[in-house]
Amino acid sequence: MADPAPPAEEPEAKPSPSKTKQITYTVIHVLLHTIFILYFIGATVIFVLYDKESDDCVPPESPAKETTETVGNSSELEPVTTNETSAEFKDNLSTPEKAFTPKILCNMNWCHGYGFLLIFFVLFYILWLYYWVFKPFVGIKLYNNYLEPAIDLWIKFSRTWIVSGVMLLVVVSVAVAYLGYECRSDINKAIGLLGPLCFILIGFAASKHHKRVPWRIVTHGLLGQLLLGIICLRVNIGQAVFECLGEKVTNFLAYTQDGARFVYGDRICNEYVFAFAILAVVFFFSVITSIMYYLGWMQFVLSVFGFLLQATVGTTVCESVNAAANVFLSMTEGPLIIRPYIPILTISELHTICTSGYASVSGSVFGAYVSFGASAAFLISASVMAAPGALAFSKLFYPETEESLTRSDNIKLEKSQDDSILDAAAGGAAAALLIVLGIVANIIAFLAIVSFLNALTEWTFELIGLQDITLLYLLSQMFVPVVFVMGVPWHDCQEIGRIVAEKSLINEFVAYKHLGELMREEKVDPRSAAIATFAICGFANPGSLGILIAGLSAMAPTRRPDITKVAVRAYFSGSFVSFTSASIAGILI
Repeated sequence: MADPAPPAEEPEAKPSPSKTKQITYTVIHVLLHTIFILYFIGATVIFVLYDKESDDCVPPESPAKETTETVGNSSELEPVTTNETSAEFKDNLSTPEKAFTPKILCNMNWCHGYGFLLIFFVLFYILWLYYWVFKPFVGIKLYNNYLEPAIDLWIKFSRTWIVSGVMLLVVVSVAVAYLGYECRSDINKAIGLLGPLCFILIGFAASKHHKRVPWRIVTHGLLGQLLLGIICLRVNIGQAVFECLGEKVTNFLAYTQDGARFVYGDRICNEYVFAFAILAVVFFFSVITSIMYYLGWMQFVLSVFGFLLQATVGTTVCESVNAAANVFLSMTEGPLIIRPYIPILTISELHTICTSGYASVSGSVFGAYVSFGASAAFLISASVMAAPGALAFSKLFYPETEESLTRSDNIKLEKSQDDSILDAAAGGAAAALLIVLGIVANIIAFLAIVSFLNALTEWTFELIGLQDITLLYLLSQMFVPVVFVMGVPWHDCQEIGRIVAEKSLINEFVAYKHLGELMREEKVDPRSAAIATFAICGFANPGSLGILIAGLSAMAPTRRPDITKVAVRAYFSGSFVSFTSASIAGILI
């Protein structure tokens, strides 16, 4: 007689924290809140009582550069410069005056001063009250009984063919009517309307699954791209908000330079060596995201953003959060936020991650583009507009055919396996090392291949008597009709087409440098230069192809075949996102 099977072992219950730990956490919690509130009250009192008319707030009057005296009884006044004034004038010539900067307490300053502290304080306690008071006592019941059924009903209703068709027709009609109003007096703006239409048609023709295209997501994404363009380019407060956010992110990432300069030295960082000055950001941001996962902050961000974007656009949590992160982060920094979930993403979601990385640029390189002559406002607008556009075009090129495991209703928020903050920081730095090594190896190989193909093309045409016909030249001629449908006047299409080709074949640094030269020499119209600024504001180039494959493969080695499978398709969809933003900007500017 067979022995009876042993009884199944009961799963070990997770030990609850001891009373001592609970009391300790509560005391620390109350102490930190008390310190923060007292600090805010003190800052408020100091700001209110601070003398706004002091010398720290009012710029000094410029001293006179010369004095005049009457000489003799002459009827004419001859200016005579005194020795004292002459000496002062020489000092002013030798040491140029610095622009006067008022102290931080002189005005509200919503981005840096007391105004920013006020916004942060209010938002922090709104979220705190929601998480600790409203959500456990009211929010959960309200969501389960009313909000979730309403959202499910809306999603089910909006995804029916009839409703989706009506919504698409209404949205397209409103968008075309508005854009048509903007183009009423400019034929080039009217031509720019062809750009998004052509790019959508090409995307549909190249789609992996034509019958599975989610037109609801495509429509909502393109509408979001248009609305963000209006907010960034036409609404002053919207432009100021995104400019402030971009500046905050750039300043935060700039602290990487302190560590990089200590390790590599000032010379390498000042010369902007890519492997040392640029990729050092990956180390810093990897450590920050690991710490945020350990503290549970990143899981909260994922849940909030994922719910909002899935309810509005229709995309899943990870691809939505990554698209939002890529507004100011690079293609290797953005996916670090969702690193634990990359191994379980569907192929379509991986394609969306790649597209978002190609469609935007990092806030850490904004300064380099601005130094070449690009408009900071246009760069920020292009990055912001790319977020919903990337979601739209990624689903147009590669529709979802699998069951996602990262929807807001089924995602399992991962908990950090680290034992302490220090352990999380060390693990993040170690993980970043593999990412950086993979990026360096791939970018060297990919750029070498491009240079070889360029030389091979030139040699091939030289054999038949044609000089200076390179791969870059052929590509620039292909981009002439592309930039024309974006709204670039025909007389500027050759120059702008070459700039877009340089960005697509080499990188955006070369393209922005060339564009800056054309702007200084006034060889292109300001509007054409603005369209080009949007069109090349993205990381879609062969070097970035290698960077993205290496970065994502280091985060999820088992998904390397899937990543390489979608990387090239995402390269084109990311480029089309930038081109669509350029067409919209050409109409709105």
